[in-house]
Amino acid sequence: IEKETVGWTDNYDGSTKEPKVLPAKLPNFLLNGAVGIAVGMATSIPPHNLGEVADATLHLIDNPKATGADLAEFVKGPDFPTGGIIYGKKAIAEAYATGRGAITTRGVAEVTERKGSKAFDIIISEIPYQVNKAELIIKIAELVTEKRIEGVKDVRDESDKDGLRVVIELKNDAAPQKILNQLYQLTDLQKDFHMNMIALVDGIQPQVLSLKDVLTEYVKHREEVVRRRAEFDLRRAEERAHVLEGLAKALSMIDKVIATIKKSEDREDAHRNLVKQFKFSDIQANAILEMKLQTLAHLEEQKIENELKEKKKLIEDLKSLLGSQAKIRKVIKDELGEIRTRYADDRRTKVVAGGLTDFKEEDLIPQEETIITFSRAGYVKRLPPGTFKSQKRGGKGLIGSDVADEDFLMHLVAAKTHDNILFFTDRGRVFQTKVWEIPAASRTAKGRPIHNFLEIPTEENVSAIITYPNMKTEEATHAFLVMATKSGVVKKTPLSDFGNVRRTGIIALTLQKGDLLGWVRLSSGKDDVIITTSRGQSIRFKESQARAMGRAAAGVRGIRLKKDDEVSSMDLIPTGGGKKTERLFVAMANGYGKQTPIGDYRVQSRGGSGIKTANITSKTGLLIGAELVDEEEEIIALSAKGQIIKTNLADVRTASRATQGVRVMTLNSGDKLVAFICL
Repeated sequence: IEKETVGWTDNYDGSTKEPKVLPAKLPNFLLNGAVGIAVGMATSIPPHNLGEVADATLHLIDNPKATGADLAEFVKGPDFPTGGIIYGKKAIAEAYATGRGAITTRGVAEVTERKGSKAFDIIISEIPYQVNKAELIIKIAELVTEKRIEGVKDVRDESDKDGLRVVIELKNDAAPQKILNQLYQLTDLQKDFHMNMIALVDGIQPQVLSLKDVLTEYVKHREEVVRRRAEFDLRRAEERAHVLEGLAKALSMIDKVIATIKKSEDREDAHRNLVKQFKFSDIQANAILEMKLQTLAHLEEQKIENELKEKKKLIEDLKSLLGSQAKIRKVIKDELGEIRTRYADDRRTKVVAGGLTDFKEEDLIPQEETIITFSRAGYVKRLPPGTFKSQKRGGKGLIGSDVADEDFLMHLVAAKTHDNILFFTDRGRVFQTKVWEIPAASRTAKGRPIHNFLEIPTEENVSAIITYPNMKTEEATHAFLVMATKSGVVKKTPLSDFGNVRRTGIIALTLQKGDLLGWVRLSSGKDDVIITTSRGQSIRFKESQARAMGRAAAGVRGIRLKKDDEVSSMDLIPTGGGKKTERLFVAMANGYGKQTPIGDYRVQSRGGSGIKTANITSKTGLLIGAELVDEEEEIIALSAKGQIIKTNLADVRTASRATQGVRVMTLNSGDKLVAFICL
């Protein structure tokens, strides 16, 4: 600023001067943001990331015809010092293109299980820009007092020097995801930042500026600053060179100069004589008269000559710079690049691709095979299929989940990350989410509570899990869901009835008192149904014998049970009766299993007592489940204590219906086989 790079004007009362603008090396207009109002016009500019703005500016210098969309590839969006999440790249692009627009921001909140309790806490670690933490906490407390938000036990501010932390302690029966959604809706935990980039252009007229307009004006400003700085430096260099030339000339004839000065009557006379006799300028004459005797030393004379050479070289470079637009822009780029290297950092605010209403985060998730595990206590996680390596039949397996002593794994489902996933509860309700929304975890990890994702009542247990791709592609082959209960009731309902499941769940079927929903399968509507019981009975009948019913219907009898028996599995045999290679794999609680050709099970009428499928003894334990398999498949078996074994089905002996089978898994004392999946 001391090099006359910007213009000056009177301050508000004319008592002093102030710069019209500052010669900033960075576009602070974007970096720091601004909020204000004057003469009826408001401006609202969010802060941005230094590295992104610098990259966009460098790109614009190299490509003056770059579009706003090109620059938006570098500037991902505002970068707030408070972090948070911005939703909607489309809204950001529109705001940058026009200079105006609303950008939706959310704080960062996570549902966590409270230690030593089955209840949950909501932990807020980041809040939207310009939201006051204290006011946010007061607002939450008011909503709880007014009972607009129910289920909150306490709200605490645990923030410290390490960062922001607001803890919302929930009651035991509260639905965490529901409360979090209410916080987004009713408080400033979710807030729109209304961008309005109005600024004075050339100090004359307020204008609404797009992202390209802002950076273009900055580059023009910077070009002027560099040019005026070079002009200032050139003037100073020429002035100094002029003085040095006079000193060098005086030193070359120092005896005559000294004699002239000695003969003069006073300083003014000496000045006139130097100008008259040696053709020095007034400035040079003054410099000679002020020259100290030490300048007469040889080394001092050499310094003057060296400095004169440097000044001439500098003058040449500055004239070259002022004569070339490209060189001026290179100076801007070099200075901007240096600052970027020294001060750029990672952005704090995360930007996701779409808005809260139309955002499809699955577009960012790779489509890949995965396995979903679910424990009795409601912990769910996602694993890659390669987590489990095949072992020989009869092995002990490996730890499959770090479940507690009172917990065990209940469900293992193969799926793809983009699939829909339906969670059916034993009370006949169904809840829906996406497979990729279930967090990935390690083989031994406990997983995350299902209540983090779905508003399942605490008194209901997940009894069946179904995954299916997009409804439009699935309807042709899987048009129905077939359900079975513990007491032997079956029901068929169109899959389309479950196309729009609310987060609070919907009714899947109406249960009789004391009955529980246990199994759900996708069907074509023309398959065969096969049901097994814990005492080793089975029945196979045509699915067509069970007519399609609405969600609220109760279903029809599938198998008639003895007094001490209950259904242990239900599966479907594809249209045509099944391939010759297909078998029914049955597993018993004490680790035994076997395969039986599906042709050994004749088709009967629905509602009968069925035929024997396994010889149940104290050695084998009760039949825990059965599934239709192919000879090339593998089986993953799980025990109540969390042991898992993966083995080839070819290693499990094929036997007739009324046999015990072979040992599939060696169990520790007190352990039981509880679930399996065939891949």
